Amino acid sequence: MSPGIDNKSEFLGGRLQAAREQAFVGRGEELAVFTTALYGGRCSVLYVHGPGGIGKSALLRRFARRAAAAGRSVARVDGRTLEPSPEAFEAEAEPILRNEQAVLLVDTFERIQGLEGWLRERFLPRLRVGALMVIASRFPPDMQWQADLGWSGALEVMSLRDLPPGDAKELMDSCGVADELREPLLAFAGGHPLALLLGAAVAVKDGGASRRWTPNQDVVATLLDQLVGEVPSAAHRHALEICAHAYMTTEELLRAALPEDPGTLFGWLRRLPFVESSSLGLYPHDVVREVLEADLRWRDPQGYAAMHDRIHAHLTEKVRTAAGPSVLSAVAALFYLHRDNEAMVDPHSWYDEGEVQEDVMRAEDVGTLRRLANTAEGELSAANADFWMRRQPEAFRIYRRTETGEPVAFYAWLRLPEPDEAELAADPIVAAAWAHARASAPLRDGEYLAVGRSWILPSYRGNSPVMDLLQWRVIGNCLRSERMAWSYLAIRRPSPGRVHCFRYHDMHDLPGGPQLQDETYTLFVHDWRAVPPRTWLERLNPSWAPDPHERTGVMAGRLVVLSQEEFAEAIRKALRHLSRMNVLAESPLARSRLVAEHAEQDPAKALRELVEQAIEALREDPRSVKFHRAIAATYLHGVPTQELAAQRLGLPFTTYRRHLVSGIERVCADLWHRELYGTGAAHSPAR
Repeated sequence: MSPGIDNKSEFLGGRLQAAREQAFVGRGEELAVFTTALYGGRCSVLYVHGPGGIGKSALLRRFARRAAAAGRSVARVDGRTLEPSPEAFEAEAEPILRNEQAVLLVDTFERIQGLEGWLRERFLPRLRVGALMVIASRFPPDMQWQADLGWSGALEVMSLRDLPPGDAKELMDSCGVADELREPLLAFAGGHPLALLLGAAVAVKDGGASRRWTPNQDVVATLLDQLVGEVPSAAHRHALEICAHAYMTTEELLRAALPEDPGTLFGWLRRLPFVESSSLGLYPHDVVREVLEADLRWRDPQGYAAMHDRIHAHLTEKVRTAAGPSVLSAVAALFYLHRDNEAMVDPHSWYDEGEVQEDVMRAEDVGTLRRLANTAEGELSAANADFWMRRQPEAFRIYRRTETGEPVAFYAWLRLPEPDEAELAADPIVAAAWAHARASAPLRDGEYLAVGRSWILPSYRGNSPVMDLLQWRVIGNCLRSERMAWSYLAIRRPSPGRVHCFRYHDMHDLPGGPQLQDETYTLFVHDWRAVPPRTWLERLNPSWAPDPHERTGVMAGRLVVLSQEEFAEAIRKALRHLSRMNVLAESPLARSRLVAEHAEQDPAKALRELVEQAIEALREDPRSVKFHRAIAATYLHGVPTQELAAQRLGLPFTTYRRHLVSGIERVCADLWHRELYGTGAAHSPAR
């Protein structure tokens, strides 16, 4: 025995378990059904469903205790932390497949509800007789369970609802709620177990809480203060608010959003009674999350916006650096921050998650996908798909039903650096994209345009898991692309809702779309040079434009897209007027990417500094020092004429002019390189 520990010592886990036991009331009918199944009943699968916070997890914990007391081995799976794929589920649930005495408890199944068909048809029939599986979900089972008579005796469905008044009063007894506080507490929480428990925590600690038991912001504040208590510091309070705002909180996220001692704060968060741990990080219960969010928004709207921006910046970088298979989840985590924006697509409509899986295209898929395209959009569209599958196979992603593996849709993100006569002739949609780009703002050296095409079976159009995955793939492609000038999304018969959504995201529909057979396709277009990914994301942030009625479109104040010749001419003019800030402010360069990356400065001042830096950079190469002397004497030292500049340098005028022209060309090349690749790029190699 270790020093200082005796037989009377108590472990924290035991105390926590005792508290949970004390807070568990009622559910006698559900426990009876489980006990019957545990001791040899015909039922092999129990399906428990009910709204969030209704007590499903607490019931599963009680099931686990009864199963362990009966000598049965118990395994647990939590859909909140599980990848929604058959492989991940089998890895976690493997014990029940080899042990007829095993009990498998699956919590938060709504997060992987798309696996339901696969579970019913492929996984559960492999269970040994005697094994027992319990599924807890917010959603009831689909009707196909009832349509299959084989499940009539093997499946038991239990709908979990609010506690009846007697059980609700018993729960208040177990929490020590005083008699005078019960009526307002019941009026506030009804029979909802989680709301009762949170309300009881307030009522017990605050005898005057009865005066505030009305569902308003005061209740939210009181509930939070009494439940959390006195936090150790303001940093701890901020960490709690971050945990409520982000989908999952990791120590890395805390370090980015709140640099002060993230390890200690993360450890504190994970010990809070309403914060759960998973392999992906920490997350609060849904009800607690909403209350924390509402409180901070009401109490400190500026602080809320600042926190949002820090988390947003961190997750934006995660999207940019995510490995291929992780792109969709990274985009979804980023856009979870926009979950309250009604104009945004919902990144976490979890009911269908897992029903469809994204996959890469393989050579053996070509024939199947051509037939799918023919069914979805006709022979001519299928011929387009076949053409591109053979020309750019790496551009394709397939969306398969998890239950059967059959493809229900596929998608292509075509990267096109220059017009190709064969491509223009084969695909009217690509031809229309090139025609628009060349007429509007042609591609510059090293740039490309992208065309997104999709082929979707009719039953998966509209609101469906396929459309969710496609939207995140498109956004991921756009945010991660380098040197993409234009993106075009070809949509067949877009609904008014989709048109509104695309326009909100600054992807505007072009009039007179291309036609395939008798169908007209709408092209939604975005110029990523005028509004780069970083700016696009920033301007979707609620903190950038909190009042949607004040904006005519997400992208007011677009950047200009200059050709190389237009850019060089603007640089020459800026050199002639470096000391005149009003002229620099009117320069098209003030609205170019070159200057926009220095948004914290006045555009005219930033332009002047960039030009001066390019001039100074000429001194770094001994071969261009003479060019630096000529351009500095002319534009930095206030010489009234070029002839006088040549005299001061002691050069013949023709030699001076040659050096000056070469210096201007070098400055233009350097700044053009930065315009194309960013101001952090190395100087132009053409030096």
